Amino acid sequence: MEADFVIIGSGSAGGALAARLSEDGTHSVIVLEHGGTDMGPFIQMPAALSYPMNMARYDWGYFSDPEPHLGNRRLPCPRGKVIGGSSSINGMVYVRGHAKDFDHWAESGADGWSYADVLPYFKRMENWDDGGHGGDPEWRGKDGPLHVTRGPRKNPLFKAFVEAGKQAGFEATDDYNGEKQEGFGPMEQTVYRGRRWSTANAYLRPALKRQNLTMHQCLARRIVIKEGRATGVEVERGGAISVIKARREVILSASSINSPKLLMLSGIGPGAHLAEHAIDIVADRAGVGQNLQDHLELYIQQASLQPITLYKHWNIFSKALIGAQWLFTKTGLGASNQFESAAFLRSKPGVEYPDIQYHFLPIAVRYDGKAAAEGHGFQAHVGPMRSASRGRVALTSADPKADPSILFNYMSHEEDWADFRHCIRLTREIFAQEAFKPYAGKEIQPGGDLQTNDELDGFIRDHAESAYHPCGTVKMGRRDDPMAVVDPECRVIGVDGLRVADSSIFPRIPYGNLNAPSIMTGEKAADHILGREMLPPSNAEPWINPRWRESDR
Repeated sequence: MEADFVIIGSGSAGGALAARLSEDGTHSVIVLEHGGTDMGPFIQMPAALSYPMNMARYDWGYFSDPEPHLGNRRLPCPRGKVIGGSSSINGMVYVRGHAKDFDHWAESGADGWSYADVLPYFKRMENWDDGGHGGDPEWRGKDGPLHVTRGPRKNPLFKAFVEAGKQAGFEATDDYNGEKQEGFGPMEQTVYRGRRWSTANAYLRPALKRQNLTMHQCLARRIVIKEGRATGVEVERGGAISVIKARREVILSASSINSPKLLMLSGIGPGAHLAEHAIDIVADRAGVGQNLQDHLELYIQQASLQPITLYKHWNIFSKALIGAQWLFTKTGLGASNQFESAAFLRSKPGVEYPDIQYHFLPIAVRYDGKAAAEGHGFQAHVGPMRSASRGRVALTSADPKADPSILFNYMSHEEDWADFRHCIRLTREIFAQEAFKPYAGKEIQPGGDLQTNDELDGFIRDHAESAYHPCGTVKMGRRDDPMAVVDPECRVIGVDGLRVADSSIFPRIPYGNLNAPSIMTGEKAADHILGREMLPPSNAEPWINPRWRESDR
């Protein structure tokens, strides 16, 4: 059992890597995945998105430690344990991130990862179809493996949300993944012909037809390192432990939770922490497991005066009909994730580019599908995207089967609270616009009686939820940065033949959902690993609001 390259994880980055490294047929590649098949309807049907992330069969089932600033609540942290990884259990929302996010990466030491550098990789991976609704074709890719589409936006509430934003004085945008992110407009999804277009469907399944790529279902226990070089991966299958050897490199794409865990189990991490668990130190890297970031959000819910929301389908009969239509035709309500309108806004004057994100949904329901409000309603998922709060991932044991300790340390800065209160009041302002007059009834959540800072803080403490965007725990940076773990070519500093390529290497969380930048990371890392010339940088200039110093809109 050996190959030129051994990749741990078949997810957003790992799937793209496997396809690109095996593409020209000259290298043998083995992908290791602990989870099983992704072929069930719960994964493939976009509207069923709340199911797979709550199924032990598909999800690692991680929870945070009690979060001290959120009333000691333990928040779920779903990570995909299935072919396609988290791209098989996520909400399918497609957001590249703002251009300035990647410029910040480069400024902070990730040389070669500025927006000009990464835009060509976003274009290479995309197969974009605007559905005839406008957009920025020259900023988008047309022949990549990853299909990106837009929902039909038939429900009038999707249009009302965008109109209300304009009425409140905000910008509109036809394509937040193009030249202009800021504003209200259509949301994009990784859905193709009515199916979830995960990296399993986009990259892995076609690539596995090649002779030089194989996938093995097993638990990666640790990376085998001899004389400072990664030579393979120790795995467990059916109770038997063996080593899968890598002739050239081991690449870790196991998520922002499992990648630092595996590094630490392999002796790469903060020396004192490894010593606590009697793990021999191979490379003392203080940054492993540190710098954990995530997006936190609230669901602001409003009752609907008209019976036009998805609530009318919140019954077993309707769900069966939608399921049957999807099963036989891949059309209808089952064929969309229902996130079809979005907004990217700036919180105040002096903020150069957007730091608040909205997902709009024509039903009042929890992300996990556990609670629909009584009757018709709609909601906005909203949260500030650039919190200064940082957490960490740590080992609880040297046993590879033990869950790690995850502490996000959400809301640990005073500014986090002010930002969230602003998000609530801003959403109320949008829902109070003329465009919502025919639809907006009473406020369900937080409820109109909560108005003071203290009252809103109480609501935030009890109801803020993770948007499931953990990243940053294996930070990319310059080799002389004591907190950097990988260099700008994704090589683990201090160990040869080992790279990390997934959302764990992000120096700072991008503004938006993380699936797109994770796939881009796999695409770009493949060129670094193969020693190829990078795609030529783009000279496209993104739109920055000319009023950013004076106004928030």
